[in-house]
Amino acid sequence: MTDQLLNNFNSLQFQNDLLRWYTETKRDLPWRKERDPYKIWVSEIMLQQTKVDTVIPYFNHFIDKYPNLYELAAADQQDVLKSWEGLGYYSRARNLQNAVREVVEEYGGEVPSTPKELGSLKGIGPYTQGAILSIAFNQPEPAVDGNVMRVFSRILKIEEDIARQRTKKLFEGYVRELISKEDPSSFNQAIMDLGATICTPKSPACMFCPVQEYCRAFAEGIQEELPIKKKAKKQKTIAYVVLLIENENGEFIIEKRSENGLLASLWQFPMVPIEEIGMGHLENWVYSEYGLRINLNQQLGKLKHVFSHLIWKLEIFGASTDQTAIDDDRIIFVDRSDITNYPFPVSHQKMLKYITNSTK
Repeated sequence: MTDQLLNNFNSLQFQNDLLRWYTETKRDLPWRKERDPYKIWVSEIMLQQTKVDTVIPYFNHFIDKYPNLYELAAADQQDVLKSWEGLGYYSRARNLQNAVREVVEEYGGEVPSTPKELGSLKGIGPYTQGAILSIAFNQPEPAVDGNVMRVFSRILKIEEDIARQRTKKLFEGYVRELISKEDPSSFNQAIMDLGATICTPKSPACMFCPVQEYCRAFAEGIQEELPIKKKAKKQKTIAYVVLLIENENGEFIIEKRSENGLLASLWQFPMVPIEEIGMGHLENWVYSEYGLRINLNQQLGKLKHVFSHLIWKLEIFGASTDQTAIDDDRIIFVDRSDITNYPFPVSHQKMLKYITNSTK
């Protein structure tokens, strides 16, 4: 099927035109200044589900703090999560650190350069593996994500549903055939830039496309109809009450989330789904859950936080307690001046404004 699709497609000239455009217009990104596999690895993990402009300051800060694998491997996980705070998808940071520790222990601190070894590391899927092997080691490996599938679905007029795993495998085959064997590093980065700046999801700038003459979708005027992707399932919505509980010493109670699952190992203010207890039983729930006596005060605000698969609707209340210690490993009392030292998810970071003044 790959051979049939690429019949009458001038692969060599396509590569030349694409690479010429990339040489002239490539984006000035901090991870492109050198072919350091560690830095490229960090950048690719950060760029998953996240825009380039958002990633750049995080990348610079992260590399300043952890300039090499050894520094990251030796770091405390809470410090790593704090450096990642606000970037989201925190499992990426945990997986990255675990994989880096494996590289230090098993590979002498050298990022492996074979698909089998690299792909075996935690958090490195086919796309990240292909990106590191091609960009850092100049190996002709495909790096196929949603942006790359969008570009090639238009260029080659591929009308398969890109949400299906088997379709991604097809694209990997097409890219493997088309990738420049002389400069795969620049080829893959050129496709990334093309998708980011020209071949965008909506209103692609086809008049400025360096490979427009090869684009079958453009020739038929259907470029905005591709790629084909089935609609994702509707997000589930859960309503929570969040409690900002302050004691007489000006300390607030924060809780560490489980080491597994959503937002693992981050800190939060105590929260509970409203449906589980109802507002009228909130104090009783806190006492039975934590052994903590509280007085519920006024509502401070509301927040809505959207995940890829889930929506949180958060009602935030102030509360007070006369306790200054508690026998529960999950929660701690933290002075308001120290609370920002802990890594919080974005939704709970937004609540910090409510503790600048007493909630009692």
